[in-house]
Amino acid sequence: MVNLTPDEFDDLVSQALDTLPPELAGLMNNVAVFVEDQKPGRPGLLGLYEGVPLTKRGHYYSGHLPDRITIYRKPIQRRCSSQEQVVEQVRITVVHEVGHHFGIPESRLHELGYG
Repeated sequence: MVNLTPDEFDDLVSQALDTLPPELAGLMNNVAVFVEDQKPGRPGLLGLYEGVPLTKRGHYYSGHLPDRITIYRKPIQRRCSSQEQVVEQVRITVVHEVGHHFGIPESRLHELGYG
């Protein structure tokens, strides 16, 4: 297990978001990213997307609260044995959850190596 401070972990999430291609990041709409210690009742969950994917939004989509992407710090740290592994797992998890925001199904994200 790798122990990072919450601030260090937050920085890794920010860095992972910064690696998204600008044309993709520019299309992210009405989404907020959070970091939490872990999901109650699901201690192994690395990340979670909650919201309406862009592919499911129609002309009726307005007035909704922002979609939510949550990255869970403790499960990622428990899974990794080096800081380099944490950096890579955070990147993979962030891209995975952003993929859900764009409507990419779980199976396709796994095929692409983000699962």
